[in-house]
Amino acid sequence: MIIVNGVEILLIVAVGIAVSAAARRRGIEPGLVIVVLAAAASFVPGVPRLELESELILAIVVPPLLYSAARGAAVTNLGANIRPILTLGVLLVVLTAGALGVLSSWLLPSIGLAAAFVLGSVLAPPDTITTVSHGDEIGLPKRVTSILTGESLVNDATALTLFTIAVAAVGGEQATWSGGIVRFLYNAIAGAIIGGLFGVATLWVRKRLGNATLETALVLLVPFTAFLVAEEAGASGILAVVVASVSISVNITMDPRHQYPGAYRTRLQEGAVWPVVDFLLETFVFAYIGLQLKFVLEELASSAEPGLVRTLVAAGVLLVAAIVLRIVAVAGLFGRWTLKLHLLSRRLEHNEALRKRYATRLERQSRRGRRPFEPPTGKETLLVGWIGMRGILTLAAAAAVPATTPSGEEFPGRDAVQAIALIVTLGTLLIQGTTLKRLIRALGIDPASEAATAAERRATAAGIVAATDPDDYPAQRTALGRAVAERRLDEQTARGMIEEIDLRQAADDTRQ
Repeated sequence: MIIVNGVEILLIVAVGIAVSAAARRRGIEPGLVIVVLAAAASFVPGVPRLELESELILAIVVPPLLYSAARGAAVTNLGANIRPILTLGVLLVVLTAGALGVLSSWLLPSIGLAAAFVLGSVLAPPDTITTVSHGDEIGLPKRVTSILTGESLVNDATALTLFTIAVAAVGGEQATWSGGIVRFLYNAIAGAIIGGLFGVATLWVRKRLGNATLETALVLLVPFTAFLVAEEAGASGILAVVVASVSISVNITMDPRHQYPGAYRTRLQEGAVWPVVDFLLETFVFAYIGLQLKFVLEELASSAEPGLVRTLVAAGVLLVAAIVLRIVAVAGLFGRWTLKLHLLSRRLEHNEALRKRYATRLERQSRRGRRPFEPPTGKETLLVGWIGMRGILTLAAAAAVPATTPSGEEFPGRDAVQAIALIVTLGTLLIQGTTLKRLIRALGIDPASEAATAAERRATAAGIVAATDPDDYPAQRTALGRAVAERRLDEQTARGMIEEIDLRQAADDTRQ
């Protein structure tokens, strides 16, 4: 095994910058281009196999990427869509991991059932956050964006918990349904608590530092420390990172108690730093896993089981299965909600007492700013189902499969897992990623209507700001926060307007 050295990392990142620039100019997903070119480069004579310790992949790469993704999540949107988010992010991931695990054990019987479930958990979570980040560009409806954002924050924690359980089972630990459920619940609850504690501690410390550079450095440490502490406690490090990120980002933006002097500098600095961190880590992981292709295929070709041909066939079958499973499951999920509402509507038509009670309940929920989730339309259902591209977590988890079990034996099917993860990721990016815009156009979803709605919300936010003292920036932010709390303004629009206020305040300070 050759450990990646500094020069090689710099070369990978430098090439990634050039490739990303060229890909963006042509409207192509940079990650797809990077992983394809890296895979091709692995066949160049003399290119060594670069490997990191498996634990470092998850501990170094995944936490900051998830923290950055969670920073932009609107808590109110997550709460309003909590049922579909949990169903897609937990139930669907569990079902997908189980179904793909069973299918993998049938396609690759030599790797064993436990290793097959490792593969199933690796392939289970879609990388919806990458699509959501370009939602405005491709015209995703706001409701679809909210659901996919929440799903992306939950499904990674679910998949990695399943991954940890499956890897432990390969190592000889006894796994039962009841034990798995208990462990899953402990991981989730303990991880959320640890993340919340990190959020509270970070908020308390950062406003006492009084320096934007120090505050940003502190926040850059949070995803790593929250992840490692949670993992040491046997909890979900991923969920700890997500909870910490959401609690910190929402409070420093929306809570007046955290609007201390100079906070705007930290928000602006973090807003500039995190996209750079994202780019560097994503570029490295896409290139790193691509550079493994030649060596993984060579080892598969030289092994009797599962062998290269069987692995490639399995990869093709699992690719199709992963795409079809999500489409069918999402259609069934949203279809069930539509049916339930239809049946409820029929009951309300013929039962006046029930109708009155339901109207009272809706009024009470409306006063609290809560409205029952309305199932997406058929077009939105198809869109959510089609957005199932695998991405950075699938590649990182595949790279994190240990080379050996605790007993020192070779981990069964490791090369097959990595090869299939790469092929399925590439396949979904090529099949689903490159056709998403065309699907939106074919469904007749008009980006202009979403843009008009966003413009109306922004005008509302601007009116709230205009009603305050134009020189009192804290009062403007407080007014926006109050409007969100009173459900007169959505959180995402308010946070966008607060960013503009931060920029204006920074410009004024520069002129003084």
